[in-house]
Amino acid sequence: MRGKLNSQVAGGVTAPRGFMAAGIHAGIKKPHLLDLALVVSVCEGPIGGLFTTNRLAAAPVQLGRQHLRYGRGRAIIMNSGNANAFTGLRGHHDAKAMARTVAEQLNTPLRSVFVGSTGVIGQALQIEAILRAVPSLIKRLNFNRGIEAARAIMTTDTRLKLVGVRTRIGGHVVTIGGIAKGSGMIHPNMATMLACLTTDAVIAQPDLQRALRRAVDKSFNCITVDGDTSTNDMVLCMANGMAGNPPLHRRSSYLSSFQRLLDDACQALAMQVCRDGEGATKVVQLVVTGAKSEAEAKCAVNTVGTSSLVKTALFGEDANWGRIIAAIGRSGASVNPDRLVLTFDRQPIVKHGSGLGPKAEKAIARIVRRKEFRIGMHLGVGKATAALWTTDLSSDYVRINASYRS
Repeated sequence: MRGKLNSQVAGGVTAPRGFMAAGIHAGIKKPHLLDLALVVSVCEGPIGGLFTTNRLAAAPVQLGRQHLRYGRGRAIIMNSGNANAFTGLRGHHDAKAMARTVAEQLNTPLRSVFVGSTGVIGQALQIEAILRAVPSLIKRLNFNRGIEAARAIMTTDTRLKLVGVRTRIGGHVVTIGGIAKGSGMIHPNMATMLACLTTDAVIAQPDLQRALRRAVDKSFNCITVDGDTSTNDMVLCMANGMAGNPPLHRRSSYLSSFQRLLDDACQALAMQVCRDGEGATKVVQLVVTGAKSEAEAKCAVNTVGTSSLVKTALFGEDANWGRIIAAIGRSGASVNPDRLVLTFDRQPIVKHGSGLGPKAEKAIARIVRRKEFRIGMHLGVGKATAALWTTDLSSDYVRINASYRS
């Protein structure tokens, strides 16, 4: 029923009708670690996709952009442990070989198979091992193995990332499921992440693409761990129409219900990525208000959210609000110092161009010991707003990334 809250369901990418998944060890990573995943719909349908803005995009990303022009999808094969990025002509051949082998085994058009890879950049893919594993991967496909697929795409992730949400649209139950990976190199305009979403909704491809873009802008493009973006980022969403709902399109009164459902799914996955940030001990929501324009609001919130000094202060549970003020000042955003307001949760620490003294700082010191809290920044020059979720920067982050290839 329209207007009711969306409910959560188990299964990840296999939660919607007609989607199967599997994950196996193909030989890319250490023995017994899953490293190859496959998500398949029982029938071809519309697909939406968004890809990294990195100009040195990996071979799977370039192949995905080509296939997305046809707007139809049935299968997504993803490997972890190797990014197949900056691997020259061989990398392109390898990505296409992965798609072709799946297409042949499923008897589906090559254009309907998408490839995702994540891991170390610059190393040739173990393509022979992957191609040998594909038949076994397909035999393992099952309507209850979404968790297995989620595990197979993990790299430095410490926990599984999956979601399932459901609502009624036009008297029919519509479900969206998803899995994701991501822990480091996370920043707006996509991140070092793969996200695979599935839905049984009946929806036209252009509207699915628009809905996905809006959902990503509110979710994956609103998190940062370390300010880095990768060569391999992609978010794909396949639809197969098995829910039987009234067709969703721009003039449909039901499209907004689907948008809310997709927003919920993407936001849930994005927050799971942020909470699993490499070495992170805190997740902090940053909210800029009173900015001159949306662009300036985003500039300010991104500068604060990626500041090493701010992030290390968060890790040290140091209520050093001066670092936030300095980051706002160098962001390039317009700000009126006499109207600048800075708050931690609901506790103000800066008003009218100056700090509020020891009593306020003592209250802030208690807040920064929490695992999650909110920092508000009112710039005092307009009405535009922007939000971002960031993490602290810990010694564990340095340790993890100093030995990433070990």
